[in-house]
Amino acid sequence: MEFDIVGPDAIAEGSATDAYFDRTETTLRHAERNPHVVAEVTADQFPDGDFELLAGVKDAAALLEGRDVDVDAVPPGRLFDGGPVMRIEGDYLAFARLETSLLGFLSHASGVATAALDVRVAAPESTVLSFGARHVHPSIAAMIERGALVAGLDGFSHVAAGEVIGREAGGTMPHALLICFGRGNQEQAWRAFDEAVDEDVPRVALCDTYSDEADEALRAAEALGDRLDSVRLDTTGSRRGDFRHILREVRWTLDAHGHEDVDIFASGGLGPAELRELRDVADGFGVGGHVSNADPVDFALDIVEVDGEPAAKRGKLTGAKQSYRTADGGHHVGLRDRAGPENGEALLRPLVRDGEIVDDVDLGIDAAAERAARDAELCGYGDADTGE
Repeated sequence: MEFDIVGPDAIAEGSATDAYFDRTETTLRHAERNPHVVAEVTADQFPDGDFELLAGVKDAAALLEGRDVDVDAVPPGRLFDGGPVMRIEGDYLAFARLETSLLGFLSHASGVATAALDVRVAAPESTVLSFGARHVHPSIAAMIERGALVAGLDGFSHVAAGEVIGREAGGTMPHALLICFGRGNQEQAWRAFDEAVDEDVPRVALCDTYSDEADEALRAAEALGDRLDSVRLDTTGSRRGDFRHILREVRWTLDAHGHEDVDIFASGGLGPAELRELRDVADGFGVGGHVSNADPVDFALDIVEVDGEPAAKRGKLTGAKQSYRTADGGHHVGLRDRAGPENGEALLRPLVRDGEIVDDVDLGIDAAAERAARDAELCGYGDADTGE
């Protein structure tokens, strides 16, 4: 039996679409009508100060490449809170059936990246890793991990996703490893791990499997000595109690026995609120479901011009538009053929021309992460939550 996965060929050829686009295409061809249109991808019509992080542009570009269209887009990693993030111009039938996949690429990835940015700004000085791929269909794991990196997280766990996006996955040991050695034999598991894995893998001992966290952390430090980089606590919610107190007790215990250099890493059901609460007593965090289970951004694609004339449906702003960022971090929207705000930076930039991806556009992870960090600072993203 095969997995229930819609493959890349179906996406590229346009069969990964809603049925009414098939009917629309059939009807327009029957009527010999194929107008030249401008269509825009938008979540909110007017800026409202509720910023989200754009991702998924690389896949959208790959989908639109080779079509007879021109595309402008906000670069991945920019914050937006209204107005279009993408504009497509061309004969409608050149891209009509691609709408479903296009919106899926942008909506889901942007939701994930935004959630990842929430945890990034909640603990800006901490190491934060993406541990959530196990909560989603494996076919989208690479999208999850790319979104986490675009938001500035420091690493991720999914091996195959790393192969897709060209980055190496990280991680050390699950509770299953400790359990396989049996109760009371945690030292054997930690030592076996140290002996078996490559030297470039951090020595991080999971220390909450069978006994008190402070006890297991001290035992791990004594078992591995100077080779131990950190301990990880992943205490389940049903037994956690006061996690902050537990972390402080583990730190105290390690320090009292001369293991000040051993870091403490926390994971297990954590989100921005927990990171803000714990960031001063833990050195790093693994975040799972908060990132991977993020709600998609509710993008829509709407025709706003037909054959050069304004044509948007009611409830949508008609005419081709441009989005701007101003020096105070503001986001502004105006008609494309009108002057923008003074010294405003136009965010929609050429992405595809005559079906070819523009040479100087950088859709890579590093460039997107740099944009995200700059915009987060400029726009004050997360300031209200962190109290800074």
